Amino acid sequence: MIKVVLVDDQELVRAGFRMVLDAQPGLEVVGEAGDGLQALELLRATRADVVLMDVRMPRMDGIEATRGIAAAGPAGMKVIILTTFDLDEYAFAAIKAGAAGFLLKDTRPAQLVEAIHAVHSGDAVVAPSTTRRLLERFAGHLPDPGRAPAAPPGAEGLTEREREVLLLVARGLSNAEIGRELHVAEATVKTHVGRILTKLDLRDRVQIVVYAYETGLVPRS
Repeated sequence: MIKVVLVDDQELVRAGFRMVLDAQPGLEVVGEAGDGLQALELLRATRADVVLMDVRMPRMDGIEATRGIAAAGPAGMKVIILTTFDLDEYAFAAIKAGAAGFLLKDTRPAQLVEAIHAVHSGDAVVAPSTTRRLLERFAGHLPDPGRAPAAPPGAEGLTEREREVLLLVARGLSNAEIGRELHVAEATVKTHVGRILTKLDLRDRVQIVVYAYETGLVPRS
């Protein structure tokens, strides 16, 4: 059973999400909060696996609350940012704060449920419209995938193949797509991604993308 906490300053929004999630087998809403401070207080007393977090809230916004959860919350707790505003700066801020997902509130119920299961299993999700715009924005600056890049700071322990996989993850490719690109099994790619996360002390593949941008592996525009 995946335990979910809802954080949004609009009670009607929380009620809508609760109705959707309570109807799903394997999901249980175990608490609600109306702002970031209340969420942090609730999560100190309530065990949750996934937190659905609004961005704009009084007292403490969702980005700051996510940062607090990442710093002090129990290991394994995942945050999905849910917002009305499809803004790239919110997506970057959420990911850097420690969120495992960034979705819009008009996401279809089935996609929301799928996203909860995905982040709970260790993957990461970003709204398709946001992913597309970010990839389009950086597409002209991506290094040649056929040429292994110089190791950025902290990546000296990666093998050449792991650096190739890291670059392809930064381009937004899935494990299956990376496998086809490198002519290896998807399970092999998953193993490489796991080793990259361990060696670089990163949480998930979204943080791999952030790392690639921050270290200059993918230059900013």
